[in-house]
Amino acid sequence: MTNLLIIITAALFGTGCGKSHSNPTPIPPPVDTTKTVTYKDPAQYGTPYSGIPATKDIVMYEVNMQTYTPANFTGVDARLDSIKALGVNVIWLMPTYPIGVLKAVGSPYAVKDYTGVNTNFGTIDDLRKLVVDAHARNMAVIMDWVADHTSWDNAWISNKSWYKQDGSGNIISPPNTNFTDVAALNYNSAPMRTAMIRAMKYWVFTANVDGYRCDYADAVPDDFWKQALDTLSSIKTHKLIYLAEGTNGSEITDGFQLGYAFGFYGTLKGVFGGTQSPSAILTTNSTELASLPSPGLKLRYITNHDDASSDGSVLKIYNSKQGSLAAFVIAAYLDGVPLIYDSQEVGYPNPINFFTNVPVDYTANPDMVAAYKQIIAFRAAHEAIKTGTLTTYNDASIVAFEKKSGTDDVLILVNATNAVVNYNVPAALQNTTWLNGYTGASVTVGTQVALQPYGYVVLKKN
Repeated sequence: MTNLLIIITAALFGTGCGKSHSNPTPIPPPVDTTKTVTYKDPAQYGTPYSGIPATKDIVMYEVNMQTYTPANFTGVDARLDSIKALGVNVIWLMPTYPIGVLKAVGSPYAVKDYTGVNTNFGTIDDLRKLVVDAHARNMAVIMDWVADHTSWDNAWISNKSWYKQDGSGNIISPPNTNFTDVAALNYNSAPMRTAMIRAMKYWVFTANVDGYRCDYADAVPDDFWKQALDTLSSIKTHKLIYLAEGTNGSEITDGFQLGYAFGFYGTLKGVFGGTQSPSAILTTNSTELASLPSPGLKLRYITNHDDASSDGSVLKIYNSKQGSLAAFVIAAYLDGVPLIYDSQEVGYPNPINFFTNVPVDYTANPDMVAAYKQIIAFRAAHEAIKTGTLTTYNDASIVAFEKKSGTDDVLILVNATNAVVNYNVPAALQNTTWLNGYTGASVTVGTQVALQPYGYVVLKKN
C-alpha cells in the first residue's frame, strides 16, 4: 500500500489597518501525520481443526464442484456423509476463486482474485459452512492453490513488475506452455511473494482450511515454496497439509508432505492397456520412492481432474468396472497415499471437462461404491499397507506384492489382464495359510491361485 504523507503547514500573519508586527508569530514546523500500515493476519474464524491425520493415514477425495447437483458448496455439503462413508479423511476442493474473463477459456485455474469466492459456488459463509461440516465428520479440507500464474484481469496485473515480461516489456503467459489464458508471475518480485503468502494465510484464518494442494508446483521456485510453507507452518494453532503437483523430489525438501505420482499413473495405464508388463508398475514404484526425500510420500491415483478430462472415464482407461477397481487396489495398497477423484467411485462413463458443469449421478453403481469402501477399510486397518516393508514378486500377468510391519503381514495379488490367470505362486509363499482380507475366511495358498479377469486377492496373515 502507498503511505500517504499529509503535510499541514500553518502560517499566522498580523492584520489590522495596514500595520505589521515586528515580531510575527513563528511558523510551526510541518506536522507528519504519516501512519505506518502494518500487516495483520485476519481474525481466526472458528476453531482450528485438531484431527489432521498423519500423512501415511490420509485418504484424499478430490472435489470438482461442477459434478454436483447443485454445482456449488451446498451440493458438496449434502454429499459429505457419502464421502465420509468411503473412508475419506481429507477433502481437496478444486479452485473456488473467481475466474478471469479476459482471454479466458473457462479454466478454474485462471484465478482473478486470490481472496475471493466464485459466486457460482456460493458465498464465503457457504464455504465456511462446508468446512465446519467436514470437520464435524472428521475430515480435513484443503484448497487448490495456483501460484504460477493469474488471470489477465487479476488486480495484481497493475503491478507489472510482479509478472514475467518479454524483451519488449510485455507481460507473457507461462513459458513453454499453451496456457495463453493466464499471465506468468515473476518470483524475482519480493512484493509479489509477500502478497502471495498473505493470500495463502488468508484462507487458513478466514475459512479455517487445513492446507493446500499446489498446482503446477515444479514451475515455481523452490525457495518460494520453502518461504511460503515455513510461514504457514509458523501458524502454531493449525497443523496443515501440503500437497505439491510436483515430481522432482525437491518439493518434499521445500516442506510439502506429498508429491504427485505422474510416472505411476502412466505406468498403470500401460499395464492395463497391455503395453507394459505388470512388473513395470513395481519398478516405477521403486524408482519414484528412491527419488523422494524422507519423509515424503507420493499421491497415488487412477484418475484426477486432468486425466478424467484428457483420458476419459476409468471404465475406459482400465477397460471395465472391475478393471478400475483392480487398478485402485494397486494404487491404494502398493505405497503412498490414495486419491479418489469424485465420479470414479460410481464409474461415471464419460470424460469430464472440468471447465464446465458435468452432473454426475452419485447413486449409480452401488456395487462399485461398496468395493471402494472395502478396499479403503482394509488399508485403514493395516499398518503394513501404510508403512510395511515391501516384497515384490514379478509375474507376466499378475501384480503381486507382500507388505510386513511387525506381525502385520498382507499379500496382494492383482490380475491386470482381461483373462483368467492361474498364478504360479513363488516358493516362499507356497502352502501358507492366510485370511481373506475382506471376508475373514481361511485361505490356504498352494502352488497356484486362479484369478478371474481383473480379479484381485487380498490376504492377511492368520
